[in-house]
Amino acid sequence: MSIKRKLGIAAVFTGAAVGTMHVINRIFHYISTADNLLDSDAYKYYDWRFGKIAYKKSGSGNPILLIHDLNVCSSLYEWNKVEKELSKTYTVYSIDLLGCGCSDRPILTYTNYLYVQMIADFIKHIIGRKTDVIVSGESSSFVLMACSNDDSVIDRVVMINPPDMINLAKIPTKRFKLVKYLLYTPVIGTFIYNMKINRRTISQEFSSSYYYDQNEIDEKDILAFREASQKKKTHSKFLYASKVSRFTNTNVICCMDKLTNSIFIITGNGNPENILSANQYQNYLPSIEIMGIDKAKKMPHMEKPDEFVDQVKILLSEES
Repeated sequence: MSIKRKLGIAAVFTGAAVGTMHVINRIFHYISTADNLLDSDAYKYYDWRFGKIAYKKSGSGNPILLIHDLNVCSSLYEWNKVEKELSKTYTVYSIDLLGCGCSDRPILTYTNYLYVQMIADFIKHIIGRKTDVIVSGESSSFVLMACSNDDSVIDRVVMINPPDMINLAKIPTKRFKLVKYLLYTPVIGTFIYNMKINRRTISQEFSSSYYYDQNEIDEKDILAFREASQKKKTHSKFLYASKVSRFTNTNVICCMDKLTNSIFIITGNGNPENILSANQYQNYLPSIEIMGIDKAKKMPHMEKPDEFVDQVKILLSEES
């Protein structure tokens, strides 16, 4: 068989494979977004320089900004079980981070400092005054960096299960940069993303990491998280690529001694690693107060919303 014929056959098989992946990607997107659980028409939008930021505002009183975990599956939906109760006492703002939920997903490299800028600009232009912040998971890092960068925008901070400081300080390597470029490719990158982020993997995260009691898991929450990962033509893959390649990481240790904010940590005590990570932050800043919620893991605000709200009211009333 001639080389030209071999190349022709290889091209046909390659084209067929890419075409199949494209069809699978379209099916994933259609199935995931069909229920429209995250109704973009129900949100307000802040026209930020890198894209529109979806947010909600409710209640009255001193402002609180709710920031979900830096995760392509997360969105302001993460707060739907506590938002109403908090709005009885506070003016509650909840946002979809750039690359998440109903916010825009520009094709760029997502970095920690990008979100530092986003949070500071949102507070200055939309809230208009210094505000308390409740932040979940990996988003805690850029809230701390925002506090260090400008002490005029954020008052008190409540972090929910902040990430391990050592892992957070790891930087991109050549291998991880290659992974990022691969995930940015139009069809193959999207296909890899869909193999990593889908209903099965999200369900596993709920069972193993998010919730302590699997009987408390609501199927609607899984579907909402799946939809968030597929909104806007699956362009959340760009944030995902930046995350797995460590571009959203930062060394928060360097900013801890500069912080003058009152900082609290709420842990899900069902996972001992959450307590160990919280202790790391307290070791660097002894003024940090830690409170735990038993029989909860990564998402105590979803699994134990009433207990979570009670904790927040205690923490934020101490200095008011």
